[in-house]
Amino acid sequence: MEENKKFYLTTPIYYPSDKLHIGHAYTTVAADAVIRYKKMRGYDTYFLTGTDEHGQKLQRRAEEVGQTPQEFIDHIVAGIKELWQLLNIEYDDFIRTTEPRHQKVAQALFQKIYDQGDIYKSEYTGWYCTPCETLFTERQLVDGKCPDCGRPVELTHEESYFFKMSKYADRWLQFIEKNPNFIQPASRKNEMINFVKQGLEDLCVSRTTFNWGIPVPFDEKHVIYVWFDALVNYISALGYGTENDSLYQKLWPADVHLMAKDIIRFHSIIWPIILMAADLPLPKKVLAHGWLMMSDGKMSKSKGNVVDPVILVERYGVDAIRYFLLREMGYGLDATYSEEALVNRINIDLANDYGNLLSRTTSMIEKFQGGIVKTPAEPTEFDAELIAMAQEVLPQFEAYMDKIDPANALATVWKLVNKANKYIDEAAPWALNKAGQTAKLQTVLYNLAEVIRQTTIMISPVMPNTAPKVWAQMGISDRAEKQNWESLVWGGFPVNTKIERGEPLFPRIDFDAFLKEQEEKAAAAAAAAAKAEAAAKAEAEFVPIAPEITIDDFAKLDFRVAKVISCEKVPKADKLLKMQVLVGKEERTIVSGIAMHYTAEEMVGKQLVLVANLKPAKLRGIESCGMILAASHGDKMAVLEVPAEINPGGRVK
Repeated sequence: MEENKKFYLTTPIYYPSDKLHIGHAYTTVAADAVIRYKKMRGYDTYFLTGTDEHGQKLQRRAEEVGQTPQEFIDHIVAGIKELWQLLNIEYDDFIRTTEPRHQKVAQALFQKIYDQGDIYKSEYTGWYCTPCETLFTERQLVDGKCPDCGRPVELTHEESYFFKMSKYADRWLQFIEKNPNFIQPASRKNEMINFVKQGLEDLCVSRTTFNWGIPVPFDEKHVIYVWFDALVNYISALGYGTENDSLYQKLWPADVHLMAKDIIRFHSIIWPIILMAADLPLPKKVLAHGWLMMSDGKMSKSKGNVVDPVILVERYGVDAIRYFLLREMGYGLDATYSEEALVNRINIDLANDYGNLLSRTTSMIEKFQGGIVKTPAEPTEFDAELIAMAQEVLPQFEAYMDKIDPANALATVWKLVNKANKYIDEAAPWALNKAGQTAKLQTVLYNLAEVIRQTTIMISPVMPNTAPKVWAQMGISDRAEKQNWESLVWGGFPVNTKIERGEPLFPRIDFDAFLKEQEEKAAAAAAAAAKAEAAAKAEAEFVPIAPEITIDDFAKLDFRVAKVISCEKVPKADKLLKMQVLVGKEERTIVSGIAMHYTAEEMVGKQLVLVANLKPAKLRGIESCGMILAASHGDKMAVLEVPAEINPGGRVK
């Protein structure tokens, strides 16, 4: 264990334009698990998260709902904090960029870099992506759209201040060469090096086309560009440049900036160069994880395919969700989310493997030894391999967690869990009990209790709610010294402990019932989508209402009931039917374009509404004396019918 060593970890500050989804939750859960692990290792930790609250996108979103930007943001930030509480996130500080403590530091840093000549005024013409709050040159666009999110961009021209990024390109490259582990994983580092070597342009760092931002201190018609403003949070939260800068002095540089791969360019190029210009230390590591993907691509609010972590926690429990997120996302790789994959992880890893190990072990201790964990007495031929694996797993787990690779760390622990389950089958405690080999039985059951203790300590940073439940069942809730990292030496489980067997920690989910529920959900979603599509189509096909007429205009039309007494198709005319209709005592010939909707036989006997005083017209050489009324929408049509009790010739008014 390393004593009194600091560890400062940050997540990105999230953009509060809407509720966060499960992809955002991954970053913060991963950060929380690493911080909990470092605390257990004796580090003096500090965990910063927060919200990035300026920019044109937020101003527009607030205007759309009739609120001020601050009102709009405050509501969403409250929801983000509730989500972190639900996910058992234990951050030390939550920084908001609208707070005065942040604004003062951002302005001071901007002023400092301006005063030394690294910020200058010019004009900017380029393409702006509002969702990404990012400016691009023409050559950076992909098919005329934002290279990061693929959305349309807006051409903007305005007076702006620029930061001399290009001045620091060589210095940045030299820094990366001397610090090859600064950007992780290595694939991201190579991307960033290539980006800088292609030519680093000066960065637009102010805007004038909107005002929701921090004013430039020496030119208040400008606001500081959101990415310059946002990145400063990592030191403004520590009190940099203020009288109360003790946290900054203690914690900076940050040990890790953790984020998703789509914003690594800002953190690994722009932020370090800002710090270089300000003559401040650079963070030790910038680590970009992959995206949590859906089957139809990246999770995105605009696609409508986001997954709400609140619903998942309510359905499956917080520790199961935390475990799934951290186990599923490989180091630096994308992961695909599906609820089926989540249920499989719960059933296989948590219910079958870990939960079953606890259940089988406590059951046998209760049944064979009266619930007492006894001193190991006589070894079996299977013990050495189990103990050796336990001793191998710990340093492997630590190495992965130090690298911030929780997926492989958990996979390593599960090797020991699975080995212990196999050990039960090999050592067969029930057979030892039946044969009266109590000395060996005591050893086997002790070893199983010790594996549960060690694996539970290792997974407790990931599943903090699970550990206390296990300690209660294993009878060591009051033995904190047996639950800490220092106790991870084989043989630490206290003998003569009375276990208290409880309910399964992770009951199996009925997979058939789950699949049926998913099918029903999919069917309901498809029906809702079809209904929405039909409604949209109906709206699109709606023919605008004609200009107003007076009652006198309407009175000129004479509508009469007409009974069809015979009907036939008009030769060589797919759409026309020729009908003989009775209007009072008068018979008339009517030609109507309804053959695509009715057969001639269907029409005979119907009582229709006829415009009786319409001037006759010839259709395919047949004189049509009037027009029947029909309703149409899109490709559907229906004639207007009158009940039989109204005699032919009756007026319709």
